[in-house]
Amino acid sequence: MLRRMSAFVLRLIAPRPTFAFDMSEEEREIMSRHAAHWQPYIESGQMVFFGPVLDDTGSWGLAIVEVDEEEELRTFAAEDPVVKTGTAELCIGRMLQGFVRPRLS
Repeated sequence: MLRRMSAFVLRLIAPRPTFAFDMSEEEREIMSRHAAHWQPYIESGQMVFFGPVLDDTGSWGLAIVEVDEEEELRTFAAEDPVVKTGTAELCIGRMLQGFVRPRLS
């Protein structure tokens, strides 16, 4: 039987709508560290989705993560290089209901 974990949505609020297209070299390096920071969640299979989104407001980041402990996720997110450097803001929301596909083995 599969145990249900809580799912969370993370939205990375970029410093400007064009961020995905015009990052400085320093911002690009910080974004590289940002991706590396989340690698443990990707490798564990807890990261359902992680990546940039383009829409009519510009670019922003989206992640969906399954975890047991919300506080652990919030503490980990606070250590993200984009947060620590002030490059971007991470907003976290808990998904109350919904369908999550079974994890692929």
